[in-house]
Amino acid sequence: MANYLDVANSWLSGDFDPQTKTRIIELRNNDPAGFEDAFYRNLEFGTGGLRGIMGVGTNRMNKYTVGMATQGLANYILSHVDQEKISVCISYDSRNNSKEFARITADVMSANGIDVYIFDNIRPTPELSYAIRLKGATAGIMITASHNPKEYNGYKVFWSDGGQITAPVDADIVAEVAKITDPSMVKFERGLRCGELNIMGKEVDEQYLKDILSLTLSPEACARHKDLKFVYTPLHGCGVRLVPECLARLGFNNVFHVPEQDISDGDFPTVASPNPEEHAALTMAIEVAEKENADIVMATDPDADRMGIAVRDNDGNMTLFNGNQTASMLTYYILSRWKELGKLKGNKYVVKTIVTTELIKEICDSFGVPVYNVLTGFKYIAEVVKRNEDSGEFICGGEESYGFNVGQFVRDKDAQIACSMVAECAAWAADQGMTLYQLMQKIYKQYGYRKEALTSLVRKGKSGAEEIQQIMADMRSNPPAELCGSKVTKVIDYLEPEKTGQPKSNVLQFFDEAGDVVSVRPSGTEPKIKFYFGAKGDDADEKIAALAHQFIKPQS
Repeated sequence: MANYLDVANSWLSGDFDPQTKTRIIELRNNDPAGFEDAFYRNLEFGTGGLRGIMGVGTNRMNKYTVGMATQGLANYILSHVDQEKISVCISYDSRNNSKEFARITADVMSANGIDVYIFDNIRPTPELSYAIRLKGATAGIMITASHNPKEYNGYKVFWSDGGQITAPVDADIVAEVAKITDPSMVKFERGLRCGELNIMGKEVDEQYLKDILSLTLSPEACARHKDLKFVYTPLHGCGVRLVPECLARLGFNNVFHVPEQDISDGDFPTVASPNPEEHAALTMAIEVAEKENADIVMATDPDADRMGIAVRDNDGNMTLFNGNQTASMLTYYILSRWKELGKLKGNKYVVKTIVTTELIKEICDSFGVPVYNVLTGFKYIAEVVKRNEDSGEFICGGEESYGFNVGQFVRDKDAQIACSMVAECAAWAADQGMTLYQLMQKIYKQYGYRKEALTSLVRKGKSGAEEIQQIMADMRSNPPAELCGSKVTKVIDYLEPEKTGQPKSNVLQFFDEAGDVVSVRPSGTEPKIKFYFGAKGDDADEKIAALAHQFIKPQS
């Protein structure tokens, strides 16, 4: 790329709005490092779309970079899709500028002659996935940065099956976007021969809610335990629109809120990070739970595709479940009910990602249900569902990073569905005299206790990237012979697709005789390498500490 000063000057002299030019000058005069970072490269449009800090410059999320991405996507659709009627669905979350970016996306698509369906207000990512198939759209765009800090926004692309784009479509779209090198190449203004602009609203909500409720497995238990007390927080995001409605329609009438966090606000003023994976994000909800003596806390991230929960332990204290525990518990509940209802007939299956707990596979094996293992990312779960559309039925699927889905209506993780399932699972457990915590203990007793942990090593800059590459190379040439004293019996290298049956990916996995597993992969978006530790046995907590000591080398 050209020198960042030349690029910045081209913006100052080009056809950019006055506010942008003023901000560039302010940045140049007051924040030299930030000024360089804003222009030293282009914000990369990857296989999942865009994600970055908002602001002026080529390396930021702004109306120009969003417009360029949209023009590239439009060009791909127009040149590769052989349909008489081409359309896209658009949604956005509560983040700052999300509505503006969605409007720009809609205008550019329409200016290119593509019909647009756009929601009238913030909606969850999974509802966008649902709407794509409901409307028979060619593609979908969700303006969100998921659970990233408030400075970020993003642009996530979905395809006609309702799932995020995967190979080979993803790489072809990336190539088309790369051809748009200047905002002057973008059709920002809708003209006379523009695509139709259609507004989506409550009618889509109603159909979505109806289909979510059709997944209910224990309506009688819900009725018997309608007085269970829940606290729900959307963490200032989209979930406030539909999660409480899901719970109400299931019959639960004791759902308490955190009023400050019901406000949709892109500054996320009450949390350091709007991420339900983090204990701090649930602090205010747990305070409400203590005040109201509630049984369960549920929190969703800004675009309402991830969900975190806290439950009462045997001493009455609130304790958080991690994503592996929630996915395992829900899988056990759903398979138990399917078996009781006589639904486990024919080709049914579950899907999990390779770094998600092996407890899910053991649960599925005990019910005689096959499990697909896929690469990290819910788009790969959706890809399996699409591939098996005519030959099997997807029961549920989950990932360790707090994503879960049930049924085939949505082709992404869905916190509306997950919250509904947690609530009815709690009612089903209550029928048996158990809390969710006690249900999880029952599962551990039946299948063996498991503990999981994720540790990341951050290595910045060119030297850091080289160090990460060397770590992976060393483990390939000299893999560990043991994990916590137990012999390694299987090594999987996902750079060998002919052996794994998966797309090529820089991931290593080590399995031992005792049922422990370590997965290692460099992050695709951050300067870090991730270690996923999974230990089995009564001493699993101690094993996790030992595995971390074995694999994490202190920086010299």
